[in-house]
Amino acid sequence: MLCSNNYLGLTNHPALKSAAVDGVNTHGAGSGSVRAIAGNMDIHIQLEERLAHFKRAEASLVYQTGYAVNSGLIPQLVGEQDLVISDELNHGSIIDGVRLSRAERAVYKHADTADLARVLDEAEKHTPQYRRMLVITDGVFSMDGDIAPLPELVELARHHEAQIVVDEAHAIGAIGPGGRGVLAAAGLEGEVDAIVGTLGKALGSYGAYVCGSARMVRYLLNVARSLIFSTAPPPPAVAAALAALELLQGEPGVTEDLRLAASALRRSLRSEGFPVQEGEMHIVPLVAREESAAMALCEAALNRGVFAQAIRPPTVPAGTSRLRLTAMATHTPEQMRAAARSLRQAAIEVGLDPALTGEPPRGRALAPSR
Repeated sequence: MLCSNNYLGLTNHPALKSAAVDGVNTHGAGSGSVRAIAGNMDIHIQLEERLAHFKRAEASLVYQTGYAVNSGLIPQLVGEQDLVISDELNHGSIIDGVRLSRAERAVYKHADTADLARVLDEAEKHTPQYRRMLVITDGVFSMDGDIAPLPELVELARHHEAQIVVDEAHAIGAIGPGGRGVLAAAGLEGEVDAIVGTLGKALGSYGAYVCGSARMVRYLLNVARSLIFSTAPPPPAVAAALAALELLQGEPGVTEDLRLAASALRRSLRSEGFPVQEGEMHIVPLVAREESAAMALCEAALNRGVFAQAIRPPTVPAGTSRLRLTAMATHTPEQMRAAARSLRQAAIEVGLDPALTGEPPRGRALAPSR
């Protein structure tokens, strides 16, 4: 399995499964209502308090999905007469949240701080009518596996008096001290206006959250339509997420296992002729470019026991179809070496030169901070 977001392998961890069963026994299989009516349980509040503490934030708010967070958060931070500025490779949920906001939109080149500075300068120079500006970026880009240049982004946003939001969906649990994410790794906790994260990837459960000021969270609780008009997350998933956070704090070695597995994957791929960067990032793209080539490579790899799903437009731009490989903390070095050999054989079988099936990430591929 080389295409799961279950980075720490927690979906089958005994502690999470036991917590989910306990959640059913104590709170039921579902929440039964939206949070604003009768679906707001003590277990939801407990998770929000734990998340805020984990992320070093004043407060947090738990949603049903990461898509629900971004589609509900962004329209409440900006609207008509505002400007939202987005990295060109941001996740689709961010793109849709920007569209729903009705704000003016600008896009800067991927992880290009000079281009962001240009956009911000032009906004201040030529369009002073904006009430507010918002810069938004993924922390780890889900299809390229690179990290946003967060120190520079935060500095630019502050210099131009813009808000800044960072989506850490693919960083929480996987990167930074204690698995607290890329902001923690960069020493920027408390330096952004909102942090988005997920419970359904490295944390092995289901749901998502936003962290920020207590004032912002109170506001969202009352106005975020994607939250207000959706049934609250089910207690078993909430209980499992609580167990995952407890496990991260009690067994910090699990994030180290992921780093070692990611390093072994990258090293093994390089030894088989794939041009991937060295490092410890857990997402590795093998770009086959054409959709048909990516699908053929996926099928050939699957026949050799390697499940690496092909990613095609609209998830990635046209001409960049790929296998998006992801390491898991449960992978062994031997498995990674065997997978890399199988991927090389699969590439040759379908007429792809392994040396041409990758490209260096265009952002900042930093080694995760301990």
